[in-house]
Amino acid sequence: MQTIPFTRPYISGNEQNYISRLFNNGIFAGNGGFSKQSEEFLMELTGAKRVFLTSSGTAALELMCITAGLQPGDEVILPSFTYPSTANSILRAGAVPVFVDIRQDTFNLDHDLIEKAISKKTRALMPVHYAGVACDMESILDLADKYDLVVLEDAAQAIDAYHYSSHLGTLGKMGALSFHETKNIHSGQGGALLINEEELIPGAEIIFDHGTNRRQFLRGETDSYSWKDSGSSFSMSEISAAFLSAQLESVRKVTEERRNIWHRYHEAFARYEEEGLLKRPHIPEYSKHNGHCYPLLFPSLEIREKIRHALAEKGVMAHFHYVPLHSSEMGRSISGSGVDLPNTDNVSRCLLRMPLYSGLDIDECLGRIRQVFSAISFGGK
Repeated sequence: MQTIPFTRPYISGNEQNYISRLFNNGIFAGNGGFSKQSEEFLMELTGAKRVFLTSSGTAALELMCITAGLQPGDEVILPSFTYPSTANSILRAGAVPVFVDIRQDTFNLDHDLIEKAISKKTRALMPVHYAGVACDMESILDLADKYDLVVLEDAAQAIDAYHYSSHLGTLGKMGALSFHETKNIHSGQGGALLINEEELIPGAEIIFDHGTNRRQFLRGETDSYSWKDSGSSFSMSEISAAFLSAQLESVRKVTEERRNIWHRYHEAFARYEEEGLLKRPHIPEYSKHNGHCYPLLFPSLEIREKIRHALAEKGVMAHFHYVPLHSSEMGRSISGSGVDLPNTDNVSRCLLRMPLYSGLDIDECLGRIRQVFSAISFGGK
C-alpha cells in the first residue's frame, strides 16, 4: 500500500528551465529579472502598491514590523494559534505580543475579544488568515480606526485568497506572504511583503537594502548610495525568484485544484458532522479561500489521536497543527501563565488536517478514510 503524504511540494515543470537561464545572465544574488517579474506578477494579482520579495515568510514579517515603526514597549495583538514567526517578528522589532483567543469555527482571531485586549500601549493588530480563510477584516479595520491602530496582516498561507474581492494581505497597511515549500505556491523558502500605502515604500526600500538608499541609486535618482538607517539583507536570491516565477504562472490552476479537493473533503465529511463525530471548517460569506488545508475538529484529543493513528495505519498521513504560543515556554515568559485562551487550547488539542496537495488522488484518499471511519469506535463520541 502506497503512503499518501500529508503534503507534497508543487512543481510546475518550468522551474529548472528558468533557473538555467541564470547561467547566461550571471545574476544570482537577487533583485534581477526574475525578482522583478515575480514582484510585478504579485502586484497585479494582489493589487498591492508595492511588493518586496524576501528570503522567507519570516523575513517578510520582520520587514513588515520594522517598516511599521514598532518601538520597544509597543503592544501588538495577535492570535496564539499561529507559527512562532508571527510573534518573533514583533519581538525582533522590540515590541510585545499580546495573545487573544480565536474563533472555534474559522480558527481565526476572534474580533469580539480584541477590544478588551487594547491598552494605551497597543500600536498594532496582526490578524493571521489561517488556512487561507479570511479574518473578519471589516470588524478588525473598524477597531483599528477607532483606536488609531496599524493593521499588519500575516497572510503566510493566503496566496490567491480573498476577503470579498480584496486579496488577503492588502486590507491593512501591509501584509506578508510565505512561499515555503509547504505553501500552495513556493520557492522552497521565500516570502513577500505587500505594501498598500505609498508613503511606506521609501522607508521599506531603505530597510530592505541594508539601510541604504541603493534603490534610489539604481533608478538614477542619486549619484551614489550610503548608509541611511538601520536595515538588513531581506532579498530573495535570484535562483529562488526564478523558481517562484515558474510557480506563479500556475497559481490559478493550483488554487482551483486545491479548492476542488477541499470541496470533496467537505462533502465527504458532512455525514460525520451530522452524526456529531466532528466539525468541518466554516467559511464565512466574506471569505474566498485558496484550499490551503482541510482541518477537522474532533470532540477530544483522545478521539483525534485515535483517528490519526488509524489513518496512518491505512497510509494516510494526517497532521495536527500549532502548539499554542501563549502556553509555550517563550509565550509564558512574555505574558505569564495566567493567559486563558480556551478556544485556542481546544483547537490545538482536537484539530487534525487531512492530506491536501496538487496531484492528490482524492478518490483513493477518501476511500481509505471511509474505511477508517466505518471501523473505528468513537466511544460514545
